[in-house]
This record gives sequence, C-alpha cells and structure tokens, in this order.
Amino acid sequence: MPQTALASLLGLTSSPVAIAFVDAAPAGVAHAATVEPAGCGYWRRAAAGEVFYTVANDHKRCPVGAHTHNVPLSPSEQDELMGLVGTMVGLSYLKMEEVAQIPTRKTPLEVAVYAPLDAAPVPPDVVLVRGNARQLMLLAEAAQAAGVAGTGATMGRPTCAVLPEAINSARTSASFGCVGNRVYTGAADTDAYFAIPGAQLRAIEDQLAVIVRANLELEKFHRARAAASPTAQPTL
Repeated sequence: MPQTALASLLGLTSSPVAIAFVDAAPAGVAHAATVEPAGCGYWRRAAAGEVFYTVANDHKRCPVGAHTHNVPLSPSEQDELMGLVGTMVGLSYLKMEEVAQIPTRKTPLEVAVYAPLDAAPVPPDVVLVRGNARQLMLLAEAAQAAGVAGTGATMGRPTCAVLPEAINSARTSASFGCVGNRVYTGAADTDAYFAIPGAQLRAIEDQLAVIVRANLELEKFHRARAAASPTAQPTL
C-alpha cells in the first residue's frame, strides 16, 4: 500500500506529516529557510509540501516545544521556559505538578526532518495526521484493530507533546490541539491531531482500508434503518 494511503482513504485536505529525529541532516535535504516561532509551525510547512530539516536552535523560540522535543537549553533559556510555565500557572491554565507529566523525547534533539508523508526522505519516527472528528475516528478504529491504539486520554496542551507520547509508547496518540498550535498552524476549530509511530504505520494503513469500507456499509445500514423508523413525536 503506498504511503499516500492515509490521505486517499480518509480524504484528508492536509497532507500527513512525516517527522524523523536523526543524528545528521540527510543528503539533499535543505535546512529550514526561516525559524518558526513554535515547532508546530514546521508541521504547517511540511503539510504544504516542503521537505527540510531543523536543528536544536530552530526550536528555541517556543520554550514549551523545546521541552517536549528535548532541546538542550542554556540556564537563561531554562529561565525563559520556567517564566512561561509560571505565566500558564498564574492563569490557571496549567498546574505546576503537571509539568513533570508532559511527555518529552528521551534523547536530545540533533536534527529533525520534516516532509509530506509521500515525500519523506527518511523513514519517519512519527506520522502526524490533522483531520476532523470523523477522519480521526476512522484512524482510532484502525489503530485499535491493529493493536497499537494508545491508552492515554486525548491531549489538549501542549499539542507538540503528542509526538514524544507516540514515539515513547510505540502506540498512537491524539490531541485536540491547543490554542498556540491553532495560531501557528492555522488549524481550524474542527481540526484535531492523531500521531502514529512510524513503525506502526503500515499496520494501521492495512486496517484502515478495512475500517473505511466497513464504515461505509454500516452507514448505509443505519441510514436505511433510520429512514424506516417512525419519527418520534414530542410529548406535550
């Protein structure tokens, strides 16, 4: 099954993004031309068709993203991170004890490679899908059928934590998308995210074809059943 199976089976309007964390830049892949204010901004560019890599310094403009990606920080940069965390705590957006529970990559970031899934220059560590509730429901059902569905709750903030959660657990992870992510990516209010460990992609694609077909047939069944049922009358 081709790598574009996710997009074609789900009818995605945003290309799935392949992300790989490697020790050195792959040959023929360009460094990101500009630095994004948040790491999720690189998702937007890859979904639009760019193939590029970033290094640790390209992720320091968002202290929270630097934390989830395990970007080495200087003492002053650590202070900036804690200052932002303090602001979030002060707004009752985050509790201090939650910080230690935010998923983080296990190894320091050296090089991150971003690309649309069908143009990935190296095997991805994680594939990120942005879609609506119906599309992600199908993915969740496929992950469950493949035996690789995540067991954690769907995340809110920070959205970038969905990447290390999927990589570290070797299971899928989902996020509703935080406010910062929606600003930096242009995600619609109806969009959410589903992260697939690269090693599990083929198994999920195989199950997805079955799940999509089954859902189409089940929809026909339910619509016919609904049409044959008498309309409930409101009680006075």
